[in-house]
Amino acid sequence: MLRYFVRRLLWACMLFVAVTLVTFVIFFVIPADPARQVCGQRATPECVARAQHFLGTDRPMLVQYAKFLDRLVVHQSLGRSFTNRQDVTQEVLDAAPVTASLVFGGAVLWLMISIPIGILSAVRSRSLLDRVTMVAVLVGISAHPVWIGLLAAYFMGFRLHLFPITGYCDLFSPTGDCGGPIQWAYHLFLPWATFAVLFAATYVRMIRAYVIETLGEDYVRTARAKGASEARVLRSHVIRNALLPVVTILGMDIGLALGGAFFTETVYGLPGLGKLVVGAIGTFDLPTIEGVVVFATLCIIVFNLIVDTVYAWVDPRIRLT
Repeated sequence: MLRYFVRRLLWACMLFVAVTLVTFVIFFVIPADPARQVCGQRATPECVARAQHFLGTDRPMLVQYAKFLDRLVVHQSLGRSFTNRQDVTQEVLDAAPVTASLVFGGAVLWLMISIPIGILSAVRSRSLLDRVTMVAVLVGISAHPVWIGLLAAYFMGFRLHLFPITGYCDLFSPTGDCGGPIQWAYHLFLPWATFAVLFAATYVRMIRAYVIETLGEDYVRTARAKGASEARVLRSHVIRNALLPVVTILGMDIGLALGGAFFTETVYGLPGLGKLVVGAIGTFDLPTIEGVVVFATLCIIVFNLIVDTVYAWVDPRIRLT
């Protein structure tokens, strides 16, 4: 077990260096200068040179990257924004709870939808329910989250006034009438539903395939031959084994969901990491972009490590060698 965690830790360090280095390379390949953004449209060469020296962008890329790693590892700081000189660490920490609320709330919703529908669709294969489910899955996989969000905001928010279209209420720090668990969930229901459509469609199809495959296993036929009821067969033999791969894929999808959350945040105007990084890209604010990349990379690494551990605990056949 110790060797496994050491290997995973080394892999995480290499992944972190690779992702952050690629971000630096992309920033230098783009023909744009943040110093010119600081000086404005009528920037003089002297102003640009002073701004480049102040921001540190006049140094070679590897020197800037080494300073970034030193600042992050030694001082636990992401630096200051090029545009507003705010602490990037604090900006990321302020925006992260919004994105985390969207991602984890959406994950709970898509699992609540996909698990029962996927199991029922597999048990009643080729039935009307199964055919309707497969059509809905096709639509959910094909549709873009921005398009789904705009439709949901128009019909559920603008036309029917069931849920707010924009705004975010803090879960733990109420401000006036906006705050607390009820208002928090009320303002996030439409983003959750929008966010969950794509993943729910994918998970329904995946769970259906795993359940159908498990239903044909020898141990399932043996349990039926011994007189076990269908409910017991499903509960004790099919569902647990069929959902094991879902545990692994869920960890990866939660990490990938951080990227999909940016689209949903844009549609509903949520002040999360999506809004932060889009604004940073528009002004070529490398410290802020790197801050979001570091946070997302760490989340993906931690989620995958947790999922691998849980998968090994749930399935004793997994050997961590």
